[in-house]
Amino acid sequence: MAVLINAEIDGLLESTSRSFYPTLKYLPKKIRGQIGLLYLLARVADTIADSKHGETQVLLQLLKSYNDVVQGQSQDLPDFSEIAGIQTNESEAELLRNVQSVVDALDFYSAGDKERMLECLDVIVAGQILDLERFGPAKEGGGISSLSNDEELDDYTYRVAGCVGVFWTKMSLAHLMSLSPEKEVEFFEKGVRFGKALQMINILRDIPEDLRFGRCYIPSEALSRHGLQPEDLMDASNIDRFRPLYDEYLDLANDHFDAAVEYIRMLPEGQFRLKASCMLPVLIGQRTVTLLRTGNILDSEDRIKVTRDEMKSYARKLLRALLIPGGVKRLLEKNRDVPE
Repeated sequence: MAVLINAEIDGLLESTSRSFYPTLKYLPKKIRGQIGLLYLLARVADTIADSKHGETQVLLQLLKSYNDVVQGQSQDLPDFSEIAGIQTNESEAELLRNVQSVVDALDFYSAGDKERMLECLDVIVAGQILDLERFGPAKEGGGISSLSNDEELDDYTYRVAGCVGVFWTKMSLAHLMSLSPEKEVEFFEKGVRFGKALQMINILRDIPEDLRFGRCYIPSEALSRHGLQPEDLMDASNIDRFRPLYDEYLDLANDHFDAAVEYIRMLPEGQFRLKASCMLPVLIGQRTVTLLRTGNILDSEDRIKVTRDEMKSYARKLLRALLIPGGVKRLLEKNRDVPE
């Protein structure tokens, strides 16, 4: 069944994702349901892992038990009522109250698609478990822990988002298109970087919130090169000291987005919906990079994000670009952030 399964699943998708749901609507029907369901499965895991007021060991056990059920290694779904009750986001609380429906939806899809979803989810959950083990003790002790180096940062972005690029690519190749073996290798590599680009945006945009809960995804090794410690990032007046390093990571995000643009160019000309679904997050991501270059990300009172009106504007521009020869290329080039 290659559509969104029912109104309940679709409603959960719409309520839990501000930015992904518009992308989902563009996707071809052959893969829309599978990608939407993976999003919900991963969002359940993310909500468990990111429950700010739960004890680390309790969250770890819930996360592992949830994954065991999804992977078919257990039938005893954990009771999520307690952590549903502590969620500040009502949509996430509602998702936790409907986990069984999300898990049951896997049975609507073929064995091949189910295997692809579970493979990706397993990597994501492993990354979230590592995240809890790394940052949980700091949160409970009131301190801040950071990643050690850029290798850990790259590994993290792969585990929670780069692997989604692999899944997306596998679904496209299974249902919508074909490439030579050599081109497939390149396609997968660029798909991984596509996912990493989106996760880098999340990391670079959410620094103040992560710090409040003991998490610093900016590596300590990089901070020390600039005479900084994770605690220094809680002071907005340190932005001038932090800016050179921050810009380096924005440059890295831009490089990943360049790979995402190349990924889009590898899609068949006739796959308009697939192109559109890939282009929208790239356009929004590139715009976010531009905003992050000029704002003070260390100021927790100044939340930097693309507005809903801007997102709607990009959707309109995207539709026009798809109808004009060369429009896609011009839109992506015009939108790309270029450091001054």
